[in-house]
Amino acid sequence: MESLVFENIPLPSAGAVKASLPESMNSKPANIGTLFEAEESGLLRYAIGLVGRRMVAEELVQETFLRLHKIWAEVDNPRGWLYRSLRNLALNHLRDNPKEAELTDETAQSEATLPAEMLGRNEAVGMVRLLLAEMPESDRSLVRLKYHDDLQYAEISKRTGLSVSNVGYRLHHVLKALADNLRHAGIEGSQG
Repeated sequence: MESLVFENIPLPSAGAVKASLPESMNSKPANIGTLFEAEESGLLRYAIGLVGRRMVAEELVQETFLRLHKIWAEVDNPRGWLYRSLRNLALNHLRDNPKEAELTDETAQSEATLPAEMLGRNEAVGMVRLLLAEMPESDRSLVRLKYHDDLQYAEISKRTGLSVSNVGYRLHHVLKALADNLRHAGIEGSQG
């Protein structure tokens, strides 16, 4: 599949973003190209989990980015928008093509290499990313600092200005809400 190339559309004023946060924690990347590089592989895994076919998943991811490109300036949370739109496109595709019969030896073999557990896991990971993208930036930052940067509560407290007990309290409630949302979406346990 041919890679997409997007023009760099700079953000308006970054006054709302705290200067102390690193670039990776801003709620909106500087341009769609940066977002594409950061999110393409995760979106592709999510789409494969939803539709089960890599070629279709690639087309859906490409279509999602093309749609975002048209309305880039209007979208405040592009990561959340991408996952939600990709999910909707995938569901539309599945509805409109219930019995895709394009099975050649190559596609049948590639689909056989994606066991149901892998597809379920990819869908679960994609749902977690969707839910994280829809969280307020302050909650997403706490999760990122704890689980991506692997920081202790004391270090998170220093970086955020929250008390150590407040960090623990907020993380507990954020993770509980995340687990409840996953259960509501039909995803339970570590296996998806």
